[in-house]
Amino acid sequence: MTIHPQQETLHFQTEVKQLLHLVVHSLYSNKEIFLRELISNASDAADKLRFEALSDSALYETDAELKVFLSVDEKARTITVSDNGIGMSRDEVIENLGTIAKSGTRDFLAQLTGDQKKDAHLIGQFGVGFYSAFIIADKVTVTTRRAGLTKEHGVRWESDGAGDYTIANTEKTTRGTDIILHLKEGEDDFLNNWRLRTIITKYSDHINLPIFMHALSEKKEENKPEWEMVNRATALWTLPKNSITDEQYKEHYKHLAHDFEDPMLWAHNQVEGGNLDYISLLYIPSHAPLDLWQRERQHGLKLYVQRVFIMDQVEQFIPFYLRFVRGIVDTNALPLNISREILQDNPVITKLRAALVKRILDMLDKLASDDKEKYAKFFNQFGNVLKEGPAEDFSNRERIAKLLRFASTHTNTKEPTVSLEDYMKRMKPSQQKIYYITAENFNTAKSSPHLEIFRKKSIEVLLLHDRVDEWLMSHLTEFEGKSFQSVAKGDVSLNDITSEEGKKEQEKTAKKEELNSEFDGLIKHMKEVLGDLVKEVRLSNRLTDSPVCLVTDEHDMGSQLQRILKAAGQEIPESKPILELNPEHTLILKLKNEADKERFAEWAHILFDQAVLSEGGQLKDPALFVGRMNRLLLASGS
Repeated sequence: MTIHPQQETLHFQTEVKQLLHLVVHSLYSNKEIFLRELISNASDAADKLRFEALSDSALYETDAELKVFLSVDEKARTITVSDNGIGMSRDEVIENLGTIAKSGTRDFLAQLTGDQKKDAHLIGQFGVGFYSAFIIADKVTVTTRRAGLTKEHGVRWESDGAGDYTIANTEKTTRGTDIILHLKEGEDDFLNNWRLRTIITKYSDHINLPIFMHALSEKKEENKPEWEMVNRATALWTLPKNSITDEQYKEHYKHLAHDFEDPMLWAHNQVEGGNLDYISLLYIPSHAPLDLWQRERQHGLKLYVQRVFIMDQVEQFIPFYLRFVRGIVDTNALPLNISREILQDNPVITKLRAALVKRILDMLDKLASDDKEKYAKFFNQFGNVLKEGPAEDFSNRERIAKLLRFASTHTNTKEPTVSLEDYMKRMKPSQQKIYYITAENFNTAKSSPHLEIFRKKSIEVLLLHDRVDEWLMSHLTEFEGKSFQSVAKGDVSLNDITSEEGKKEQEKTAKKEELNSEFDGLIKHMKEVLGDLVKEVRLSNRLTDSPVCLVTDEHDMGSQLQRILKAAGQEIPESKPILELNPEHTLILKLKNEADKERFAEWAHILFDQAVLSEGGQLKDPALFVGRMNRLLLASGS
């Protein structure tokens, strides 16, 4: 039948144009990765066909042996990469080659600096896949047909990578995809057969798909070129560990994750016995992907059953707080026809998940103990994700807590280097609690008035300043028998900590009733003036230098968590703060003796606003605060 081309010229999505420009101008120093990326895509296409063919074997048509062909035409100066995988329909071509559906794209582009070296690093994190073809080609032609469609449904796509592309219908008798690269001037080195074989050996030797090139024998007939397999095509994870080099593990990771950088570490294990035989190859990346915080981002491990690819990104194997882990699981304990729905309730998956989580936590434990500097780099990239663990994985809460790192008043630096075990070694002899404070940022936490009494008594406080920390502390209530205590919540008492300062504190507490009686009038008057702004006004045990601070009642939601939830548009129950006064501060003593009711009210509101600001909060009416300050300054100067 006659094919109607239905040719049209379409514009690349804006983000694609930007990415194409960056690929061409920033990745010139590592041009050979184009072949790794295109072969990885071909491997993915083969995996997808294997999976869909489990329920519809007719998709194989008359060719069930999946493979990749790489050919060179020196006269035309082209390289062709062909596969007989799943292929693409017209709509899929537009979606996959004309747009970037990847979440986090805009965030990625916003991070680009214009510095080619730095941008190349970022592009490597993002992954460029198909677009890497334009590193060496000034025109790329793609011919494809999706498995299951008739030959009349072939699609031809072509672009010079500038801003537009053409797409048309064409006849294609075989399923799969052919990518033709028309080389730029000066790139003829890639027309060399040996050069291409070397690249394949370096990057794609162990992908589970045979790659064929024309044989180098001179005896081949002119129109019947002989093909020979140029890679091992043996799944890397099935080989003995002692036969695999570090370089092979690293290249396998790059193929698996479409990453340009080496992994930070990996673990390759084979488990046999009982009813759970499996091989796992798990990688910890050296950097966080740009879409790590996108909730819709897919994550998980590749699943193989008896060496047959079943599905990608199986989320059931690892909890969400370990979503940065990449790798594969190959097992004989699952049926070949398993689906994502069946995975939900399969008892084997539960056992595999527990075993894999243990393996990952073991990897991190070993890294933390063997190489503190490398672990610090890991935590800098993935620490905030790991902090989600205690809420999600109760059974491993203690193990996860050991892996967490924090800033603290001991180091007084922003870097999270203090473990909970480090903290406990420095606790006072009778100290029963692990003290912490949460704040919007490090400086707010470090300078909080709530820390004054703790600094005076040399009691260490963890400084938590990441948004996830409030969520973490609401689920991490104790560690090795010691409970956590926010220094900004409840009534802090340090009487149980043995020291000379502790004895002085006991003496001071003995006078508390006397002080309360002395300041009773001031407390009542301030509560009347501030009204519904505060739940209570009371004298403080925690202040030594500041006049006032705000604290939260023991069972109320912390102020930092309130701010986070409000910013997210969530309704929260009304919770009023407690205003604490420092009875030894000059301003409080002055206010105690203030007879002018109007001036007393001005001072009361200013002190309250100061307390709000000192904990990182925002004033409801900044102009009113400034007006009050100005009036009091003028009055004091007259």
